[in-house]
Amino acid sequence: MRQALARLLERLALVLLYCGGVIVLIQAVWISYGVFMRYVLDSPDGMVTEATALMLVPVAFFGLAYALSNDAYPKVTLLRDLLPVKVQGIIDRINLLIMTLTGMFFSVSACEAAYRAFHSGAASEILLWPRFYFWIPVAISLLIFTLLAIVRLLNYEHPSRRVDAVQEAP
Repeated sequence: MRQALARLLERLALVLLYCGGVIVLIQAVWISYGVFMRYVLDSPDGMVTEATALMLVPVAFFGLAYALSNDAYPKVTLLRDLLPVKVQGIIDRINLLIMTLTGMFFSVSACEAAYRAFHSGAASEILLWPRFYFWIPVAISLLIFTLLAIVRLLNYEHPSRRVDAVQEAP
């Protein structure tokens, strides 16, 4: 059951990653359009700066779960690798616990911000886009990250065992 949940969360992390890529592509096109309008046609578009800045908020969080699923966060393992495997496992679990607790804190904060933005009707200053449009993807991203961190913590397996299992598979 936990393995199936982990696979589902990793697929969702990949979907979020692709959503972030699409938003970056939209931003690149929109910024290019803004530069063209400003410097070629001498008619600046006042929405470009705020729109691309607002879109950066969800993009900043879309890759969190994907990085966790691929163990892509930077680690300093110089001292950890010198320790016995059992101690390494304890350190890895503490690291995952810290990531889980941090994710929980930010998930609650983002969900509360989305809720408050929705009920307040707050909108961006120039575009008048509702702010909850930007908080909902952040909250979803953080919830998926937190759930994935919990599942990774519960299913912890030392990296050396995972590498051995991958090498023995073919």
